[in-house]
Amino acid sequence: MTETKTQTETETDEEEGTDTDTALDTTIYYDDDADREYIDDKTVAVLGYGSQGHAHAQNLADSGIDVIVGLYEGSSSRDAARADGLRVETPATAADEADIVSVLVPDTVQPDVFEKIQDGLDAGDTLQFAHGFNIHYNQIQPPADVDVTMVAPKAPGHLVRRNYEAGEGTPGLVAVYQNTTGTARKEAVAYAHAIGCTRAGAIETTFREETETDLFGEQAVLCGGATALVKQGYETLVDAGYSPEMAYFECLNELKLIVDLMYEGGLSEMWNSVSDTAEYGGLTRGNQVIDESVREEMESILEGVQDGTFAREWISENQANRPSYTQLKAAEEAHEIEAVGEPLRDLFAWSDNEETNDESDVVSEPEAAADD
Repeated sequence: MTETKTQTETETDEEEGTDTDTALDTTIYYDDDADREYIDDKTVAVLGYGSQGHAHAQNLADSGIDVIVGLYEGSSSRDAARADGLRVETPATAADEADIVSVLVPDTVQPDVFEKIQDGLDAGDTLQFAHGFNIHYNQIQPPADVDVTMVAPKAPGHLVRRNYEAGEGTPGLVAVYQNTTGTARKEAVAYAHAIGCTRAGAIETTFREETETDLFGEQAVLCGGATALVKQGYETLVDAGYSPEMAYFECLNELKLIVDLMYEGGLSEMWNSVSDTAEYGGLTRGNQVIDESVREEMESILEGVQDGTFAREWISENQANRPSYTQLKAAEEAHEIEAVGEPLRDLFAWSDNEETNDESDVVSEPEAAADD
């Protein structure tokens, strides 16, 4: 197994030629900041045609960029990509012909894909990602003579595509890890422009910052913290004799309403929109639930992200065919709240057109089972 220590970014400033291993002051790039000459005459290989892959490829093509989609010979997405008017080749062929190789497959299969395409990378080419995990944790070691960048829309692929078609944009991130040519940042901003991100704003960051904040947010708040809080609240009400249906509505269903308010206008908008009773209760009791002991646990989780402990654990878990992951996932699916919620969700007119986050059609079917 490749060592999973974190790497320090050597980002080269394109104007001054200086190196830095820290994030710059926050910079947001818009359409007027992008110079399309840094991408207009280049060929982009998009590896994968899942959620992000299809959005990047189609938006790039509609922006006049020469695009090749890289998919393995047996991929079920080959016909879909061709039907969308795109050229399809194997990942190795696509990478060999491209100037920019955008790796849009799950973290867990990226190192294997890189092994297949690295011989096709020429000096001055760009290896591009939408998440920094494998670069930051040293699972992919790029050649020294290529640029390494990140362009990461902050939305699922179907929204990236929908916004582009509507003439709108999706906020995104731009980062430069390795700037061999001296123009990596300009090219990344031009790419962000071509997929619609600079219409809304592309925020400059680093591979380290994007990776560590993303993992921490997923574990402590968004995916881990929120679901654990919902389950604890549900179980507290049910154990106290309240109906499972009422517990579901109060602890899970209405969470979306609160999150939507925070998304639209921050915490203040949420507090201003709920009743005075709800506001007072939340302000006086919230810190009893999420107290300093929780903050200490969050700091411990962050430390495990920063020092590579989580990365090593996740890589080992995949190498062992995911025994803990499988057990934990089964237990989550078997929780009572799932059985209670299924008929209740049928009361609402949810969309039947939700798309998956599977970016894995570049690899073989067994490998493709791993979602990012």
